Amino acid sequence: MRAAGVVMNKVEGLHHLAVCTANMKEQIEFFTDKLGMELQALYWMHGVENTWHGFLRLNDESSIAFVCNPDISKIPRVLGESHAGNPGANSAGGTMQHLALKVADHEELLAMRDRLRAKGVPVMGPIEHGLCCSIYFAGPENLALELSYSVEPINNEAWIDPEVVELAGISAEELARYKNPPGYEDEGGKVPQPDLAEAGGPHMTNYPQGAYEFIMSRPDEEVLNSVPSEPPVKLSA
Repeated sequence: MRAAGVVMNKVEGLHHLAVCTANMKEQIEFFTDKLGMELQALYWMHGVENTWHGFLRLNDESSIAFVCNPDISKIPRVLGESHAGNPGANSAGGTMQHLALKVADHEELLAMRDRLRAKGVPVMGPIEHGLCCSIYFAGPENLALELSYSVEPINNEAWIDPEVVELAGISAEELARYKNPPGYEDEGGKVPQPDLAEAGGPHMTNYPQGAYEFIMSRPDEEVLNSVPSEPPVKLSA
């Protein structure tokens, strides 16, 4: 068992980013044919009624995931509200403005532009941003997509603009903390759930009446094994 200690940045990368879809097959077709991503998983989403979960491979540890059920088709996509529609347009706070996926270098970026254009997808770019170089295009259901590469890690001394810091209402003390967040003394998973009425949150929403309180009040040990964890297809030894 890992010993308790000071925790700094333990978020090591993207595991999966989940996007709702009204047409699972269309999204799988696009991401496999146009972008060459492999379908990794397609199964009934754990603990969610009448819903599929699909995973498309970025690498061994990261995926783009899709969530699909019949009710999603009844929800309107409203450009400027639910979707931006392009990488420079607005959408509501908390929604995905655009999705940028990584490629290795400029040669690979151009190769992917060729692949997309050869399959009938219009592509803008490359555009050199300094911190990355990117191309832009659309995916099904008004997804705004980007492919990018960087030649070196982003230097926060060069890329944090003092004017924007001031406009965002960030003080010098806050900026120093944002650039170098304090560690946390790990308690080995023993911290109990906070009282929901007093917890500052944010809180998950859009549950049926009383469901959130029930879910959050369940013992952690009970939640751990509360959904099926075996794959839907049994492989022979």
